[in-house]
Amino acid sequence: MEKPSSILLFDGYCVLCNATVDFVLKQDKMQKIRVGAMQSPEGQRVLNYYGLPSSFQESVVLVDNRKIYLGSTAALRLARLLGGGWSLFYPLIFIPQGWRDRIYQWIGTNRYAWFGKNKTCRMPSNTEKNRFLRLNHPL
Repeated sequence: MEKPSSILLFDGYCVLCNATVDFVLKQDKMQKIRVGAMQSPEGQRVLNYYGLPSSFQESVVLVDNRKIYLGSTAALRLARLLGGGWSLFYPLIFIPQGWRDRIYQWIGTNRYAWFGKNKTCRMPSNTEKNRFLRLNHPL
């Protein structure tokens, strides 16, 4: 069985989300994070397992140590997972979550207008396939 790793689910149509995935794949030198589009069968399996609706797209979803994180908390925990200088953002977790999530939701609400929306969901390239979530990935 595949070794458990952190899972990052993203909106496969969102240009900003896809750029974030490109960034994560580049920065995750230890390859600790598996990524997947929420709309994919693999993403749907994770959403279902953690009790989120199949239509969920309000924020990125991070699963780390079998716990689920959403919104600004997911983003800050992701920064910590990436390590290096990115982990310096993690202390922002001490800002009240309501404040953090308001900013996160404002960006999320406007992401298509500001950055665009792809016509098709992102598929991994041949070099990225081993970094994307698989259906048999442990949850």
